Amino acid sequence: MKRSGHGFRSGGFTLLELLVATAIFMVICGAMFGLLQISQEKYVAETQMSGSFQEARLGLDQIVRDIDAAGYPPVSMFSNLTNPLNFAQVPFAWGPNYPLTDCQIGSTCSPTPSDYDLIVETNTGSGMVWIRYQLNQAQGVLYRGVVPKTTGDPVSAFSGSGIMTPLVTNVLNYPTTAQLAQINTQYSTMLPAGTQPIFVYSCSTPAPAPAGSQPCASAGAFNAPKFIVDIDVTLIVRTPQQDMQTQSLKLIELTGRGHQTNYSLN
Repeated sequence: MKRSGHGFRSGGFTLLELLVATAIFMVICGAMFGLLQISQEKYVAETQMSGSFQEARLGLDQIVRDIDAAGYPPVSMFSNLTNPLNFAQVPFAWGPNYPLTDCQIGSTCSPTPSDYDLIVETNTGSGMVWIRYQLNQAQGVLYRGVVPKTTGDPVSAFSGSGIMTPLVTNVLNYPTTAQLAQINTQYSTMLPAGTQPIFVYSCSTPAPAPAGSQPCASAGAFNAPKFIVDIDVTLIVRTPQQDMQTQSLKLIELTGRGHQTNYSLN
């Protein structure tokens, strides 16, 4: 006798089984693509953070190197001072009326040196030069320019096109009102005063004043560019885009100190 086919399952899947399998497959795919999206967003965020950090670090290193070389070669190395283009008259140049009239930092010095604008006078190996650092607050870009030293005004020497080139972008030392509100929400201690100077100066105060170095703002008669010995440099930089997951700012703060030892007032 042949066994009846009744009671045996025929080949293939039922519609219900296909629907259940499809649903499970879609859930697994959704989870996989969700994880992939999170991984991509993390990769983009980490790549931007690494790029911003690298740019800011290289910029900070360049600034510190230039400050360390300020005032070289000093006047003390020369017996003939008839040609000021052969030596550094000061470590840090200023405007206006350089070098005939000394000025007070934060007062009669305008525009340099200031919290966001500095001119270094030094020899880079191919003659005396002026090196200027200037923050464009509207753009959030710190510019650097190098020009040969002349007998004229150092600020005017940088007025030509193409001289100042971007060194560090996305600088938030001087944020907009909207940016500051967001920064204070996420980083409450980063900008307590609303802004952060890029350059903070310390001046040498010879005896009988308190010997050593102190903030130039409290150095009295020694609050002048020729007395600057230390400059603390702070860069606050954001990534080009906000965090893709939280839509928050991603900030980096780097600090360094430049110390000039070449210049002599004698």
